Amino acid sequence: MDRLLYISMSGAKENMNALAIHANNLANANKTGFKSSFEQARSMQAYGEGLPTRVFSLAENPGQNFESGILQMTQRDLDISIKGEGWFMVDSKMGGQAMTRAGGLNINPEGFLIDSTGNKVLSQKGAPIFIPLPVEKFNIRKDGMVEIRPEGAPADAMEEIAQIKLVNPNIRDILRGEDGLYRRIDGNDPIVDAKVSIESGSLEASNVNMSSELTGLINLQRQFDMQVKMMKKAEEMDKASESLLRVV
Repeated sequence: MDRLLYISMSGAKENMNALAIHANNLANANKTGFKSSFEQARSMQAYGEGLPTRVFSLAENPGQNFESGILQMTQRDLDISIKGEGWFMVDSKMGGQAMTRAGGLNINPEGFLIDSTGNKVLSQKGAPIFIPLPVEKFNIRKDGMVEIRPEGAPADAMEEIAQIKLVNPNIRDILRGEDGLYRRIDGNDPIVDAKVSIESGSLEASNVNMSSELTGLINLQRQFDMQVKMMKKAEEMDKASESLLRVV
């Protein structure tokens, strides 16, 4: 009886953990450059006193889906997206350099180029990119070079400010942090990759597959209901056993 109840309880608990992963994907379905998380269930060996003859279920997030999202044209000078593989670097508020593909950039009141969450965009030298305001025209080239035309300057007087740091480490070597930014697992800063290119005037949509996520939620809900029914069955069997003992 206790084993039936424990199996049902642990199964329901792991269903809730899996539900949280899918719910997080759906919550970020409209977030620029967001990468959906995978969810999987597997058997884990239980170690303790005696021989390891027991396993328990475990729902986990083994990583992210790094497929590119659809590029959406905005024609906004400060919107950029990475074409194909790659990332651009920002100075994370949590400390250190971090990677992102969320290219809805802005210029903060201090004149620094920042991403959509306020992290300063970094140049190839690892320094925040300062934009000398006021500017009449702003442009970011495919190679990440930031160009401006100061207010009142001739039409062809574009000035190069700095080149955005573009990188492309192996996806097996990177991990998403609590701030939603990506870093190398070994803690080293990725090196510049000249093959990474930028599409100006566009944003990358998230790669969340709404149909797949909703189907996953429905399946998890059915599994959770089954676990609850098993717990109720265990309760009924316990009451029946108790009644039998009273008769005896």
